[in-house]
Amino acid sequence: MSRSHANADPNDTTRRNLLRQGMLLAGGAFSTSITTSIAATPTKTSVAHTRSGRIGGAIEDGVHVFRGVRYGADTAPRRFRPALPEQSWRGVRDALEYGGPAPQSGRDGPGSEDCLFLNLWTPGLRDGGRRPILFYIHGGAYNTGSGSDPLYDGSNLCRRGDVVVVTVNHRLNAFGYLYLRDRGGAELRHSGNVGQLDLVQALQWVREHAREFGGDPGNVTVFGQSGGGAKIATLMAMPAARGLFHRAMTMSGQQVTAAGPRAAARRADLFLAALGLRHDEADALRALPMQRLLEALSTRDPSPVEDAALYFGPVVDQVSLMRHPFWPDAPAQSAGIPLVIGNTRDETRAFLGHDPAHFSLDWTELPEKLRAQQFVDLDPAHLVAEYRRLYPHYTPSEVFFAATTAGRSWRGAIEELEARARQGAPTWAYQLDWYPRGGEGERLRAFHTLDIALVFDNVRRPGSRTGDGADAQAVADRMSGALLALARQGDPNHAGLPAWPAYSLERRETMVFDAVPALEHDPRGGEREIYRQAPFVQRGTF
Repeated sequence: MSRSHANADPNDTTRRNLLRQGMLLAGGAFSTSITTSIAATPTKTSVAHTRSGRIGGAIEDGVHVFRGVRYGADTAPRRFRPALPEQSWRGVRDALEYGGPAPQSGRDGPGSEDCLFLNLWTPGLRDGGRRPILFYIHGGAYNTGSGSDPLYDGSNLCRRGDVVVVTVNHRLNAFGYLYLRDRGGAELRHSGNVGQLDLVQALQWVREHAREFGGDPGNVTVFGQSGGGAKIATLMAMPAARGLFHRAMTMSGQQVTAAGPRAAARRADLFLAALGLRHDEADALRALPMQRLLEALSTRDPSPVEDAALYFGPVVDQVSLMRHPFWPDAPAQSAGIPLVIGNTRDETRAFLGHDPAHFSLDWTELPEKLRAQQFVDLDPAHLVAEYRRLYPHYTPSEVFFAATTAGRSWRGAIEELEARARQGAPTWAYQLDWYPRGGEGERLRAFHTLDIALVFDNVRRPGSRTGDGADAQAVADRMSGALLALARQGDPNHAGLPAWPAYSLERRETMVFDAVPALEHDPRGGEREIYRQAPFVQRGTF
């Protein structure tokens, strides 16, 4: 068990002794940092006070860093139910290591149901700074991921913008979004959205502790990529989240519609069947080992347009979520929140660009490839003809990647932008066209997730695929600057960009981030018109 999971006793280890002694020397509640020594290596430590006890973090290049901070109790005893607050502790609990990720398959798995942790970077403690707070929600759809990826390190944003940065873990997949409202007792009525309610609980923790960490509780910006953006879109329609954040930025992540109760119940029944349970035996799920539930996640989804594992995501359950996030209109409760909606030019090269066959397609096989890889019911031969008309220089492979991007992810961004424009809400659009030249960059171009390192100003962090040249840093300066401007002034405009007006239906103003940033009106408008021929249907919601 990592130290972030255990109750800390200041007498257990030298490290904890030093934290306690340093705190006393610096004046208890008003200490912001101390300097100690372990094995002759200078180590700066920092102590903060939370509602449940003191935490000991580190000072790294002038930034106070606290990792693995609890904002809720272990969820295992309350599986599929809203979490309780974290239990209090005595002494100083180490906040030096990231907390466990949520249960999941894949790189970050298997994880733990004891997963309600956040990580925090701040330039100062208890100094009355009233800094903007940036709250990042990770991607991985609703299935995987955590707030501890190196690309999410908040140090550079702290130093660049004098802001507080928070990243968070929360329940995912069936643990966070299995709809059991009509399959179990009344206490399971929230089950389809407890992953979202975890985020609400984390935002409440941030509001309660903002001043302790030098932040402004009245200026919280949520931002997130892919699934993180979709979770933000959903929070914008959740009554429980009202007033907990004040600006928002979504990066290649939209949630126009959530799952309806029929679609969600069907997936719940398939999940139960995979575990050998009837639909009226949902209560038995709470006693099964975590690993068995993880194994059942591989059950095939009933979606007619995608061969994939079961989809889990937010549900219009009339308990926690009363409406679809952005249909039939933008949620009124969030109309006053400034929002930036962005995407990358070549999203699907991240998912489909690892198959060499997709780079050597010919015109005869392209229609069938599109039929299999698009989430929209349009005649593939018609799509190919339209793309050849719009872009006569495109190869079959370039049409494939452009059409799958437009027909899968980009369309949701347009739906949200249009809904906000009709509402008259302050909204800005961006598109990332820049990509690193040479090698993998030429193959994947501006792929899904490329903007994470740029927005965090982390092009030199492990996992960044931007390269660390001057061109990458210049784009990072502009994109991170836009986020910081949004957080500080409620508008992404700054001196490093051309004038960036809000998005309107008349001109569809979009900031295109490339080697030279430019404002464009209705970029890819021809593609937008093609896909208007079919209604938008969000994956997993039918």
